Amino acid sequence: METAKAKLTVLFDPPFWAGLFEREAGGRYEACKVIFGPEPSDQEVYQYLLDHYQHLEFSPALPSDSPAERRVSPKRAQRLAARETRETGIGTRAQQALQLQREQARTERRALSREAREAEEARRYRLRLQAKKDKHRGR
Repeated sequence: METAKAKLTVLFDPPFWAGLFEREAGGRYEACKVIFGPEPSDQEVYQYLLDHYQHLEFSPALPSDSPAERRVSPKRAQRLAARETRETGIGTRAQQALQLQREQARTERRALSREAREAEEARRYRLRLQAKKDKHRGR
């Protein structure tokens, strides 16, 4: 049986509050960062999760390096959950996944701006040629 994990960390990333969604399934790890703005309440986070989870843009999948999970006693699970809520910051895997997503967005943006720039240069060139033709047409 294959297991899937999902994790949401709400953290203060000055000047806004952000949510870091992480999911791990089938040996793949993906992350997504969402800006909330002012500090969200638990109900607001839950409602956001219900309304927008299917529209989140997760990073490209990285190979998951988590070991096989064994059964954890309820008390230990409670202690681990408390420790994770005390920890601050973004894990290194999440940082890598988000960095990969930013790099892909940057390359896409660069390609689109290059195409737009080339199209504008071609348009200006055609206008210059047309102006030259119009200048010599009256002879």
